[in-house]
Amino acid sequence: MEYIGPFTFSVVRYIIGGLFLIPVICVIRNINNKKGVQNGDIKKSIKYGIGCGLILCAASNFQQMAMLKASTGKAGFMTALYIIIVPILGIFMKRKTSWLIWISVFLALIGLYFLCIGWGNAFFFEDSDIQLLICSFIFSFHILYIDNANEKGVDGVVMSSTQFLTAAVASIFFVYPLDVMHYNMAPSVNLIISALPALCYSGLMSCGVAYTLQIVGQKDVNPTVASLIMSLESVVSALSGFVVLGQKLSTDEVIGCVIMFVAIILAELPIPQKKSVGTDL
Repeated sequence: MEYIGPFTFSVVRYIIGGLFLIPVICVIRNINNKKGVQNGDIKKSIKYGIGCGLILCAASNFQQMAMLKASTGKAGFMTALYIIIVPILGIFMKRKTSWLIWISVFLALIGLYFLCIGWGNAFFFEDSDIQLLICSFIFSFHILYIDNANEKGVDGVVMSSTQFLTAAVASIFFVYPLDVMHYNMAPSVNLIISALPALCYSGLMSCGVAYTLQIVGQKDVNPTVASLIMSLESVVSALSGFVVLGQKLSTDEVIGCVIMFVAIILAELPIPQKKSVGTDL
């Protein structure tokens, strides 16, 4: 973001992510054909991938715009609010969430606050926070949309590639009115080259690997539990800063990490079933 605007960033990273997955799709489907394993329906995968891409485009670009002003900690906290939004939306979609997972959700929310904001620190609501809140709501729909698509028998990798290419095309329309006119960050070849290392990491690892594993992994995971697991990105970022960059972890950050790990473990515990009372005949 030091070199290019938010929508230029999205266009380039999603093109990289989408194109990276095309040879992966060919290899996987070819291996499945040789093994006699049924591949997901391509037409259905592309159809759901387009819808998923439009949702992803909206969510990620609201986040990118907010990152021009918001601090990293606050951005992490506000974005990860999907951990509470997903189960609330699930109520309206008639998706049951157990009491144990609700406890995990609220624990994770407390842990996030410790990790990203810090106990006793003031929380000021700014203009960029509105963008982050909108981003969090849209990412919640993204998680639920993926869950619905998986129920239809889609090919996760095809759907993932389609979503990235769709998000790239949709983002192009906002480059001139927002990046150029509003943010005064006109893209150029030299600036994109300067940002290329970050763009490649974001396109290959964040998009090509992480988002794709999200779609594939959500096939067997409750959406609320999926949102809890994905919120661990805040914990991983803090620990990575400590291990890789030599940054010190504050007491609040350590407490936040511990609470969030406890919340995830709690969400994965099996709930004891009530024994039915009766007589064997």
